[in-house]
Amino acid sequence: MAELVVVFGGSGFVGKQVVRALAKAGKRVRVALRQPHLGHELRVMGDVGQIQLVQANVRFPASIDAALEGADAVVNLVGVLHEGGKQSFEAMHVEAPRAIGEAAAKRGIKRIVHVSALGAAPKGPLYARSKYQGERALLDAAPTATILRPSVIFGPEDHFFNRFGAMAQTAAAIPLVGALPLIGGGKTKFQPIFVGDVADSILAALGKHEAQGRIYELGGPRTYTFKELMQFIKAETHRNVPLLPLPFFIALPIGFLLEWAFKLLPADPPLTSGQVSLLKRDNAVGADANALTIDDLGVAPLESIESIAPTYLWRFRPYGQFQTRQSAA
Repeated sequence: MAELVVVFGGSGFVGKQVVRALAKAGKRVRVALRQPHLGHELRVMGDVGQIQLVQANVRFPASIDAALEGADAVVNLVGVLHEGGKQSFEAMHVEAPRAIGEAAAKRGIKRIVHVSALGAAPKGPLYARSKYQGERALLDAAPTATILRPSVIFGPEDHFFNRFGAMAQTAAAIPLVGALPLIGGGKTKFQPIFVGDVADSILAALGKHEAQGRIYELGGPRTYTFKELMQFIKAETHRNVPLLPLPFFIALPIGFLLEWAFKLLPADPPLTSGQVSLLKRDNAVGADANALTIDDLGVAPLESIESIAPTYLWRFRPYGQFQTRQSAA
């Protein structure tokens, strides 16, 4: 019988790609969801009966243990970009990996892949600290776990290019006022990685015994500054809006204000103080000299933003997908 892989966070942007990749590789997949009745689209990513949906909440260890019954491997993709209600960084990034690691160790499961974030560190913004603390908590409970730290992940449902594409669209509708912000002058470096390459990295890590207990930094084929990414988005959305340099000392209080305001609204804030703080550090491979890279997992060739992002950024163009390309200053 094919091995069983349990995926936590399988209904999200990255999770859907991981479930599809695992199913394509012939694995049986059990997706642990808080609301399994909302994950119906996951069932059709494999053969009949290949993908199972079960109820589990990472804040309740008993439900994690139940989801791992009979499992051969575990993938944890649970994470939040900003805190809200019970979805705190401590609960999602620290306590959840700890509980998953403890439950896996109890059942003798040694193959665990945990997706963290590039920039995870013992000091710095709360987001980065919580990611690092979660890695430590997981490895303390399950020393054979593999940690993957991706840079910005891009793909049709991403939270980066789509967000700034929408901002460019909105800015274009407000002449003389609208602009794309260059936080910190736009000098921060990123190494965006395609969501499909992240899924392939998870599959590779599950299959490599030597990956157990190791940390891998995942980045795409090229490094860009934040300004270069904003210029790329302008070009692909055909929105010739200005780029407004925004020093950190101005962006930080704006982030705080937006966080506070959006607590009253049923929507995610476009910017938080934590995200501003994260932009003070480069988000490219090489931050941890002791970490391995995607090359060590044997995942190649890697997709570029130039080949993938235009296939979904067209939705932010003034006249749609087949609009003739225009120059953007």
